Amino acid sequence: MKTHPSIPASPAGVTLDRRSSVTGDERLAFAKAIRFYLQLNPRQLPSRFLYDSLGSALFDAICHLPWYGITRAEGRLLRRHAPRIGELFRGAGRIVELGCGNGEKLVTLLTHGHLRGVHAHLIDLSEAALARSMQALAPLEPLDIRVTTHQATYEDGLLALTADDGHPTLVPFLGSNIGNFDPPGAAAFLGLVRAALRPGDYLLLGADLVKPERELLLAYDDPLGLTAAFNKNLLLRMNTELNANFDLDRFVHRAIWNRDASRVEMHLVSLMVQDVAVTECELHFRLEKGESIWTESSYKYEREEIRQLVEPAGFLQRDQWIDEQARFALTLFQVV
Repeated sequence: MKTHPSIPASPAGVTLDRRSSVTGDERLAFAKAIRFYLQLNPRQLPSRFLYDSLGSALFDAICHLPWYGITRAEGRLLRRHAPRIGELFRGAGRIVELGCGNGEKLVTLLTHGHLRGVHAHLIDLSEAALARSMQALAPLEPLDIRVTTHQATYEDGLLALTADDGHPTLVPFLGSNIGNFDPPGAAAFLGLVRAALRPGDYLLLGADLVKPERELLLAYDDPLGLTAAFNKNLLLRMNTELNANFDLDRFVHRAIWNRDASRVEMHLVSLMVQDVAVTECELHFRLEKGESIWTESSYKYEREEIRQLVEPAGFLQRDQWIDEQARFALTLFQVV
């Protein structure tokens, strides 16, 4: 049986209200999605399933690699501009973080933005990520933080939110996670975020910018092989949870810069002809030598493209800050 770190019951000074959208049917939903996506042409796997407990830990390690500058760049921007964000937001409201990761970004925003009395909603599929976020928030006793966790998809977590008491809402969507959506998907997702907000609320968006191809490929295919392990872990997860027979030694991780689509793609490429069975999905298929399973897309933007992507959903750009060293943008939008 797979175990996860438990979420702390109530760290000192932090009030915890735990909610979960995950039910006993979680594995069935996982199996249904895998069956659908593995029968597409080309075969695909949704990137959200990369983040089980082991996948989340591997991604945390990737964020420390010298070739993956997104996390450090975003941290620099948050530390520098959180006071401005806090001044606009004026605190005592609601922060709804989509994809909380290890909680470090929210801690940076709260402390450097001098935000107190905030009700923070953490939305993440990974129970381990929610646990790490709670541990990161535990020392913030003087800030009088109330925390509600939602183990759910972004969409389900947003739908579960109830109307607030008139205080403003700030939605941080960081780490360039917007880049995991294709353009129509991003537009639909931003519309869903807008529907959960009211005029005057804020969206804080982190987005990676286009940079030289070599830099992009090193970020997604690092010399230490951590990203390869992160990608292959999805095969291991299917073996463990869905009784699949993927042989990890028969696959290689590959990152591709698709210049025309402005995205980095991650693939798992079959090194030989092989027959695959995913028993819990009642799925059997043959992979040819060189055939790939497409596991993730990460779209990169020019700075003006970020405004053009977000504003049609009902937002107005208030500020944008660029980390030129790593070519990363942090943009603050307000609901109109």
